[in-house]
Amino acid sequence: MLAGCALLLASWLLLTHVGFWKRGQQPDTFVYQAYAANVLDGQLPYRDFSLEYPPAALPTFILPELGHPSAAAYRFRFEWLMALCGALALVAVDAALRALEASDRARLGLQALIGVSPLILGPLVLSRYDLWPAALTVAAVAAFLRDRNRLGGAVLGLAAAAKFYPAAILPVAIAHVWQRRGRAAALRTLALFVGAFAACVVPFAILAPHGILHPVVVELKRPLEVESLGGALLMAAHHVIGLKLGLVLSYHSESFGGTSGALAKAVTTVLELVALAWLWVTCARRRLSRPEFVTAAAAAVAVLLAFGKVFSPQYLIWLLPLVPLVEPRLRRAALPLLVAACALTQSWYPRRADQLALYFRAPESWLLLARDLVVVALAVVLARSLAAEPEPLVQSER
Repeated sequence: MLAGCALLLASWLLLTHVGFWKRGQQPDTFVYQAYAANVLDGQLPYRDFSLEYPPAALPTFILPELGHPSAAAYRFRFEWLMALCGALALVAVDAALRALEASDRARLGLQALIGVSPLILGPLVLSRYDLWPAALTVAAVAAFLRDRNRLGGAVLGLAAAAKFYPAAILPVAIAHVWQRRGRAAALRTLALFVGAFAACVVPFAILAPHGILHPVVVELKRPLEVESLGGALLMAAHHVIGLKLGLVLSYHSESFGGTSGALAKAVTTVLELVALAWLWVTCARRRLSRPEFVTAAAAAVAVLLAFGKVFSPQYLIWLLPLVPLVEPRLRRAALPLLVAACALTQSWYPRRADQLALYFRAPESWLLLARDLVVVALAVVLARSLAAEPEPLVQSER
């Protein structure tokens, strides 16, 4: 664990000091700082100003703003807060690997991979808050692996209140707990998830009932983002058959409108819902071993990325602490796919992002399509391992 944290620290120092990674960054910290300044000036989020992120994201915005630093100082503080979240994720990964009885050699190698992963994905890890929900999510997974199901439910609820994607793991976790500890334990886990989520959301829902729905409305109304699988396929059609594309600038990103954008969004959304439903039903029908539980959790997140209408580059952070936990026979295929997806992302983001999003340039659009197809392959690899003949259900452990 210490070696992994040392590599993570070295990666952070390289990202923040070496020109190759420093050039052309597109940070979100100025947005976060504006939110934090509003809060510290006495404004209530969701009521006095619009906020597109869930409530448990706020601590990561506010802490670097204490004392009202300059923009440069805020960015410095935020970057190192994210480094701390990365270290917390490594601690949780180590706990999960111990629960999975991984060898010392495997633990060291996987922690080293996570430690250098910021260099593979690129400088976007510095200025996005996604390491916070990612750390909470893998901490919840580690708790479930160690049969700390109440803790796992509560931490997973907190993670979902920071970024909605961990909710996709909840059905997998409930099925896992039900099969191992019975219905009562599963219901307690669900109650703690709901309780932790509600503790973050309900106070704002009382004080700003309309504003608290804004993050949900944003997720539902967003058009098809350029970087999604559907968007990448539309750009491929643009280059191959001359398909005309309508660019829409909204929700702080570039998206596709018009008939083609709506059709691609509908198709990929249906694929996403069908794949998630299949995964959840499969988990409910079989007795998941601990390695299978981790695989199913990683597969749920991979499906969200592969077929979602939004696939911003930083979303790959969600997979970084999860995929290394899958069983060894799957790692040989899954880890190279994850590394390839990160490297392909850095090949065009951030330095060549504008050429892709605004001008649909061919080199960048093909690199994007390759990235998205690699993530689809990763989702398929993880999900297929769960399609094997399940172990017969037996009496729940007591």
